[in-house]
Amino acid sequence: MDIFGIDIGGSGIKGAPVNTETGTLLAERKRIPTPHPATPQAVANVVKQLLNEFGWKSDVGCGFPAVVRDGVVRTASNIDKKWIGTPVNKLFADKTGLNFNVINDADAAGYAEIQFGAGRGRQGVVMIVTVGTGIGSAIFVNGKLVPNTELGHVYLKRNEAEEYTSDATRKKHDLSWPKWAKRFNRYLQHLENLFWPDLIIIGGGVSKKQEKFFKYLELNCEVTEAQLLNHAGIIGAAISSNNL
Repeated sequence: MDIFGIDIGGSGIKGAPVNTETGTLLAERKRIPTPHPATPQAVANVVKQLLNEFGWKSDVGCGFPAVVRDGVVRTASNIDKKWIGTPVNKLFADKTGLNFNVINDADAAGYAEIQFGAGRGRQGVVMIVTVGTGIGSAIFVNGKLVPNTELGHVYLKRNEAEEYTSDATRKKHDLSWPKWAKRFNRYLQHLENLFWPDLIIIGGGVSKKQEKFFKYLELNCEVTEAQLLNHAGIIGAAISSNNL
């Protein structure tokens, strides 16, 4: 089944049609800069523009950087506060005339990695941790998603984890990779002590730099980098919409 996948981020809104049986993009993805301020109407306009560029007229799955429950945005840690309480499925459907299924962006990336990437075929507890401007998380138990975990907001050293060890924090404070890796390892050890995962998959922008920090990680469980990289959010968003 072919479904259009959209990945909404702080700097860009990306999308492409996806074959959900194979997890492959059916065309080269396109990216449009995220509007600022990224209000609901402004983002909806860009989503419509993106779909129009492909001439898409069928179902759409979308990853969104917030808790999304029953089609309504519940948090806004890294997005415009006007999103809180917005019925995002309805907003995008009204704007485009298409069926939408919007989920948390890290959950979307997790779906992709579980079905077609580093978590394929893995049972037990698998965690996906995406590290970029913030920290996203997804947990799968025997292939089933525990939605909206938002583990970037647990506290470490009196700070939220993403304030302590996100990639944005590394750049802001000009941390060396070994010094940043020490922080990140402390965060992963905290998650390990809470959830006892069998596998942790590291995604987001830092996953492309795994040679710079993986050697400093000291965990009891297996740790690996994500395989689908920039396409994970698009592919996972489309996969999540198979039930439309």
